[in-house]
Amino acid sequence: MVRRLSFALLSLLLTFSGCGRTTPDTLVSSGYNELEMEAAIARARREVDSFVSELTNPTGTNHAVKAPIEDRGETEHFWLSNVSFKNGEFTGTIDNEPGMVGNVKLGQSWTIKKSDISDWMFMRDGKMHGNYTMRPLLKTLPEEEAAQYRDLFATP
Repeated sequence: MVRRLSFALLSLLLTFSGCGRTTPDTLVSSGYNELEMEAAIARARREVDSFVSELTNPTGTNHAVKAPIEDRGETEHFWLSNVSFKNGEFTGTIDNEPGMVGNVKLGQSWTIKKSDISDWMFMRDGKMHGNYTMRPLLKTLPEEEAAQYRDLFATP
């Protein structure tokens, strides 16, 4: 049961920042503190070397990085799944449909410099590590759903 809930929440999480051409329910553009989001991105970047170590010698599963992708003056953040790391760059697969940008598509391979990611995450022992950008978004969710995420995080 816990594994199924973790997988369901992880699936939702990986699509949380994804978007369709019309504004999807998962696109959160307001209701959160932008300074908290900036701090979450900064934390993910500060701690990315611990993620690279985990990815190199995995003790968990479902490793992913979040890539900000720009197009026509808009920036949209996508989770890259099936991620690998080589020569200072992550390569993975775009894991959500775009909604604001038109230069990527679901399933496309994408490469991003380590210093440019906006987040990272993985699962271990039923707990989610990283995913710092989800925390500011909890205020936009119904309390029951937010509580499920809080319980899933390895660290507050």
